[in-house]
Amino acid sequence: MRYSLRQLEVFTTIAHSQNLTRAADELAMSQSAASSALKDLESQFGLQLFDRIGKRLQLNEQGRLLRPRAEALLAQAKDFEQSLMQHADAGSLNVGATLSIGNYLAVGMVAEYMAQHPDTQVNLDVANTRQVVEKVVNFELDVGLIEGELNHPDLDIIPWRDDELAVFCHPEDPLARRGQQKHGIPDEELKQLSWILREPGSGTRQAFDRAMHGLLPQLNIILELQHTEAIKRAVEARLGVGCLSLITLADAFKRGSLVRVNTPQRDFSRQLYLIVHKQKYRGAGIDAWLHLCRQWDN
Repeated sequence: MRYSLRQLEVFTTIAHSQNLTRAADELAMSQSAASSALKDLESQFGLQLFDRIGKRLQLNEQGRLLRPRAEALLAQAKDFEQSLMQHADAGSLNVGATLSIGNYLAVGMVAEYMAQHPDTQVNLDVANTRQVVEKVVNFELDVGLIEGELNHPDLDIIPWRDDELAVFCHPEDPLARRGQQKHGIPDEELKQLSWILREPGSGTRQAFDRAMHGLLPQLNIILELQHTEAIKRAVEARLGVGCLSLITLADAFKRGSLVRVNTPQRDFSRQLYLIVHKQKYRGAGIDAWLHLCRQWDN
């Protein structure tokens, strides 16, 4: 074999960091050793994987084509190493989840997964949809759990579970009593409210914008926040009304600290998805996680 797994590790780590020094540090190698490994890989096959831009190494077209296959080979090697060492059938797992899923569903799922596979490690990265997708595409995450609608040529996008957004307000807001009636709040009144919403790029905001099609330019959006809890606190402070996933609102509705506002003329239903890179090697850990997700009904 004319290449080594170490050379592939150097290649993929540099591809991720775009910097030789950072890649060498991550791999616990000297900079000269990492540079030699990359040069040997390129010279053995007469190709160039990176464009040199100052101190930055940027993947060229050839490098971008080969990176997913190198990532897949390394994942298989790690899976094989786990089998040789007779560790748990599922190795370490890097999971990404959007904020609503990560804070209200994924932690319990991680606990269940680790209970089923006690010798494994799960790293949970919570971010918005755009960031989770980017990290799955770049092989920084094994699996993503997202809220937003998505089309991407490099990803398997697997429908997971149904969800719904809900408009909500403070229980003493004049809107509260009328909003709980069957006919709800008409479109004309929705345009007069002060809205506190998630930031653009989040799956929740994407679903809100879709549901409010035709009204969106006329809405009074006074705050855009990155965290669901901050939005709930702002509504509790009577700064305006919010719109979030029912997953995030169940406890507040049960306590009565927030109340739902019916908007029957607007469709806030949506789908949650699992995403995996099409060229990602699906070892025992990924398969076990996907199985858990399909069975999870909390």
